[in-house]
Amino acid sequence: MNFNLKKATSSDGICMNTATEKKTDTKARIKELQNQVDELKELVNTLLSVIVEEPDGVHTGSAPTGGHPLANTCM
Repeated sequence: MNFNLKKATSSDGICMNTATEKKTDTKARIKELQNQVDELKELVNTLLSVIVEEPDGVHTGSAPTGGHPLANTCM
């Protein structure tokens, strides 16, 4: 395996090898993606709550109420 470990110099003169920079960039990207996943999960849960809510606001038992799992829910 041939790893390219050339040193890059930043504007302040500090040298950092490119492998370390890539690792830092990857960690930042993973954190950003995790935040997006968390936001999307919250959005999906909100949308599912709206979808299964009965239009007249009266709970007859045919739609699940808050706090219950959405198992066996047909849409």
